[in-house]
Amino acid sequence: MNKTVLIIEDEIFVALEIEQIVEDAGFKVGAIAADRETALAAAANCDIALVDLNLRDGPTGPGIGMELAGQFGIQVIYITANPAQIGAAAEAALGVIAKPFRADSITATLQLIADDSAELEAAEIAGFTPFRPLPGSWNGMGSSA
Repeated sequence: MNKTVLIIEDEIFVALEIEQIVEDAGFKVGAIAADRETALAAAANCDIALVDLNLRDGPTGPGIGMELAGQFGIQVIYITANPAQIGAAAEAALGVIAKPFRADSITATLQLIADDSAELEAAEIAGFTPFRPLPGSWNGMGSSA
């Protein structure tokens, strides 16, 4: 797979676990970032971002997700134990993986994204909840709301 993943997570052991899952699934990890500044600095070389909500610099994950999608065209998946905190930032993401996460949830979600699958919204992946973007939205998933 030729997709590069940006991991945005401030808990180092969680970030390292996600890194191993991503690499085992055949993806490249572009960077691990624990705050907004580091995430945006690494964004230019990444295709997909796995974004926690509460980071070293506060609850900046939703805003980071919106910036990554809007400015860099990165496909965003939030990984959080608090999906209700995503709020309006959900419009910039493909979905959310609930913490505690399962490795197969991350792997299956990444594989569907890498395959540009229109089935992501209908996918039944344990621990993954797809968002339903508006038709013509940035991610090209072509759904109907």
